[in-house]
Amino acid sequence: MSPLNISLADLIARLDEELPDATNLARISEAHLRAQTLSDLGDQLVDHYVRKAKQAGASWSEVGDAIGVSKQAVQQRHAPNAFERFTKLNRHSIVLAQEAARAHKHDFIGTEHILLGLLGEPQGLAYEVLVAKTESEQRIRDAIEEAMPPAGQKALRGHIAFLPEGKEAIEQASRASADLGHDWVGTEHTLLGLIRTEESLAARILRDLGFTSDELHETVKDEITKRSAAGDK
Repeated sequence: MSPLNISLADLIARLDEELPDATNLARISEAHLRAQTLSDLGDQLVDHYVRKAKQAGASWSEVGDAIGVSKQAVQQRHAPNAFERFTKLNRHSIVLAQEAARAHKHDFIGTEHILLGLLGEPQGLAYEVLVAKTESEQRIRDAIEEAMPPAGQKALRGHIAFLPEGKEAIEQASRASADLGHDWVGTEHTLLGLIRTEESLAARILRDLGFTSDELHETVKDEITKRSAAGDK
């Protein structure tokens, strides 16, 4: 039994149950996507405990020893980055954005993939805001699919890089958080970051759906105030 109390047989059984009519080749593609997601989540798990160790005063050399790599290697991999203040839900939405790019066989992560990632995290405030206005998650997904570039020829293995506009949206998310006086970057801030990246595909999709930057800002501000008053940030 593994430390997570999950076995290969469990993973196989779940995939077979969810895709009963899929061909073997289709199951290979799905298994690859799930393996990448597990890998990304595993990296986030390690990142979480590295941050806790650093906050407790551990040196990079000590962290490297715990992982079994050099001080330089662990610093390069786990030093604070653009996602340092992202909430767990928002980090997961970024994982889903990468998965969306892989599913569409794109060799880049654009703002459209980030928007799909937000739709894949229904516990996030961004999802609530999006669906509340459009009254349909599927309407948003259809708009993204219609605007998205054609699928590539082959799914990319390993890391997928952000397009410049994707990086800008991530930076704008952090700025939106700062503008609202928040010490975290949630899915709601990423949504604001997308529409603030005005020339991006996601921003155009959001505008076509009836969203504006100012309206989104006020909606997010009001919803967070309501959650804070209810004790549920």
